[in-house]
Amino acid sequence: MVLMKRLNGMDAMLLYSETPNLHTHTLKVAVINAAGYDGEYGFDAFRQTVARRLHLLDPLRYRLVDIPWRLHHPMWLQDCPVDLDYHLRRVRVPEPGGRRELDQVIGEIASTPLDRAKPLWEFHFAEGMADQRFALIGKVHHTLADGVASANLLARLMDLAGPVQDERDEPPQSCEAPSSGQLLWEAQADHFHNMAELPGLCADAARGIVRLRKRSRQRRDDPDLAKPFNAPPTFLNHVVSPVRTFATATLSLAEVKETAKTLGVTFNDVVLAVASGGLRELLLRYDGRADRPIMATVPVATDKSTERITGNEIGGMMVSLPVHVDDPLRRVELTSVASRRAKEVNELLGPTLQGRMLEYLPPPLAPALFRAQSQRADHNRLMNVAISNVPGPRERGHIGGAPVSEIYSVGVLSAGSAFNMTVWSYVDQVDIAVLSDDRTFDDTHEATDAMVHAFGELRQACGLAAPSTVDTAMDPAPAGT
Repeated sequence: MVLMKRLNGMDAMLLYSETPNLHTHTLKVAVINAAGYDGEYGFDAFRQTVARRLHLLDPLRYRLVDIPWRLHHPMWLQDCPVDLDYHLRRVRVPEPGGRRELDQVIGEIASTPLDRAKPLWEFHFAEGMADQRFALIGKVHHTLADGVASANLLARLMDLAGPVQDERDEPPQSCEAPSSGQLLWEAQADHFHNMAELPGLCADAARGIVRLRKRSRQRRDDPDLAKPFNAPPTFLNHVVSPVRTFATATLSLAEVKETAKTLGVTFNDVVLAVASGGLRELLLRYDGRADRPIMATVPVATDKSTERITGNEIGGMMVSLPVHVDDPLRRVELTSVASRRAKEVNELLGPTLQGRMLEYLPPPLAPALFRAQSQRADHNRLMNVAISNVPGPRERGHIGGAPVSEIYSVGVLSAGSAFNMTVWSYVDQVDIAVLSDDRTFDDTHEATDAMVHAFGELRQACGLAAPSTVDTAMDPAPAGT
């Protein structure tokens, strides 16, 4: 029996929007500290772990199947054989093997698209790092999994509470592609279902718009908040290059929580306020001004189940970032207001409305439209930057028996926007990753430096101690070194 399932609208959009200069794979990086490992740690131990856990990592077995004449979104062919010799790769980090050198390798890996003829993932095992460290660099197509699903998938690969008992070597499998007739039959059945759902979707959209307009009339405009569909042009917004650059930094989770508690705001408010301060520094440096608020898109999970390991169940909030404000405490205040308003808009419209509407994205036209946009868009009126905040595991994981000391994650770049920052909280630290292209920064570590500076500035304004260095993480990699 052939096992298949249809890509949902959000999955399909992330597939269609991939172009030669806009790759839509995500990155998951786990730094492994093998200093205390009993024996010799290396690629073989890593490969054995993946091989014995593959039956727990269902999406890694999926293969994409297109529908004849693009009459519907593609389908996943499930339980397909996996060639580990192809998907598991070794890569050497240049000397001296620190954070900067690893980030350079990650950027190079991120710069090439995945082969759609094969399951849409690669795991690169980085060797040659200092202090007996290694890194797992996972490149997984966003179509396969969003942030929540990726976190759950990574948790299955890691030992979060001792070794996983359900390990086994998988026997060979085979999966034959379904016939064109079967694919067309499935497409027709799904179209009938979508037709039946359309009246309800239109009614929900109309109700959401009415609710939002009513609330907008009740709210007073704030000149310090960016207006929707009016994101200003910045050096971050241009036609994006195919080449990716990557940078990381680490903060103390306890200190971020302490800062949020002192200010009486949420953890996410602090993350966005730090992003605002860091981006202000960068705008002043590259544009010579930061005189208007900018707009950030912030993904929101609509299904936070700890069991979900595939699919995209997300929406997006548009949050104003007060980069034009010099006072860090005022920036926090404005960020908190903007975040609350964005959440309210999301609830009034309906958190799942965007995903439901994307079900009706036309497969024959969408890829060409996205390609044209990617080649021409030098200014995105909707948003300037993308910022994600993902709660990762609170327990320290292990891969092949060696502890994971840091986890970094980052999403994709959008047309006209060359800045994506993802914050991943893990055990006792906050791991920051910035993805950009080679046309934006002289050194992408300027961006992570700016975030660290902004956090220190915020803590100083609160009367708190300066940020400390996280002992479990790699040494910092300041720009220009």
